[in-house]
Amino acid sequence: MKAEIIAVGTELLLGQIANTNAQFLSQKLAEVGIGVYYHTVVGDNADRLYKLIQEAFTRSDLIIFSGGLGPTKDDLTKETVARAVARPLVHDEQALNRIVSYFEKRGIKMTDNNRKQALVIEGSHVLPNDHGMAPGMVIEHKGKYVMMLPGPPRELYPMFTTYGLPHLLSLIRDQYVVHSKVLRFFGIGESALEEELIDLIDGQSNPTIAPLAKEGEVTIRLTAKAKSVAEAEEMIRSVEHEINRRVGEFIYGYNDDSLESVLVRQLTERGETVAFAESITGGLVSHLVTSIPGSSAALKGSIVCYTNDVKESLLTVPQDVLVSAGAVSEETARILAEQVRVRLGSTYGISITGEAGPIASEDKPVGLVYIGATDGMHTEIKTFRLSGQRPAIQLRAAKYAIFTMLERIKKGGF
Repeated sequence: MKAEIIAVGTELLLGQIANTNAQFLSQKLAEVGIGVYYHTVVGDNADRLYKLIQEAFTRSDLIIFSGGLGPTKDDLTKETVARAVARPLVHDEQALNRIVSYFEKRGIKMTDNNRKQALVIEGSHVLPNDHGMAPGMVIEHKGKYVMMLPGPPRELYPMFTTYGLPHLLSLIRDQYVVHSKVLRFFGIGESALEEELIDLIDGQSNPTIAPLAKEGEVTIRLTAKAKSVAEAEEMIRSVEHEINRRVGEFIYGYNDDSLESVLVRQLTERGETVAFAESITGGLVSHLVTSIPGSSAALKGSIVCYTNDVKESLLTVPQDVLVSAGAVSEETARILAEQVRVRLGSTYGISITGEAGPIASEDKPVGLVYIGATDGMHTEIKTFRLSGQRPAIQLRAAKYAIFTMLERIKKGGF
């Protein structure tokens, strides 16, 4: 099935808002094995929208619209689609009752144009709007499927997830199911990962292998089509086993995992804690970890030692080390990791010091990062040379700090 997403709204063309709906819909469709071949944005113009609909019917099996279902004159989607499929618009009584109830509960007078939002194309399957007023709808036209969704993401996301996608699957589902699993990698780039797996990627059919790089990480989505979820999982398992054999050292989690969520979970399960001494990252590592519910069981605390004075006074880095080796050095990273563990009473101590730029200091190149890790008996220092602008270097340094801790746990200690 070839799918196409059409976003309607002049505000999108003007750059006033980002088209996040298309990204969301593409992700959700990919998860069930439906390929999106076209993304289009069109302004609030009935003639241009009509021409686009006619063109979409010639090239796509599924056309999903977002936006243009509201009460104003420039909300033209359902009127134009109705014209294209030669069907009238009728009031959906359930949707109209919800709109009337909305205004009554708030003591607001309902204007006539709000009734427009309850109009649907005759013969369509109506998608309830639990977070707004305009319902969505699905119609079939000459073997093609058309779905119309509201523009606001807070309405579109739950409507598509709860009502739209299940109805779509009920229309196209045969005796097969589509099942996916996401493998999450860190410490290896997309090109390096692809090189290790190029024969698997080139030879893919079922399961499919889809790599994606984002924010210093790489994911691979394995998707299988089979007669049952169990059969699909078995098909995925065989490919996953081969991927794990080749690059398993870089796999840190699966599906909705993040580096920080895996760290919190593993430390909590082991009854252990970590403390961070952050220089280059300025508290970013601690922010990532504390964004995870229950992180207080794993994070003992952190010290943001951004200046040399703080490194010296709170974490006892000797002045002669700061002068001779520098704040960005293996020596400083070692002392910071060992001292933050002792002072905060944690199982492990992790330090992050480096040069984020844009101007280098201490004659150290921008992107040079040292990460120290200790359990109190053994300390190791890892050196990284990261590229990018200042925010990217800081984020990647923070993730490398978390990944370093996960590596130690995975290997059973220091």
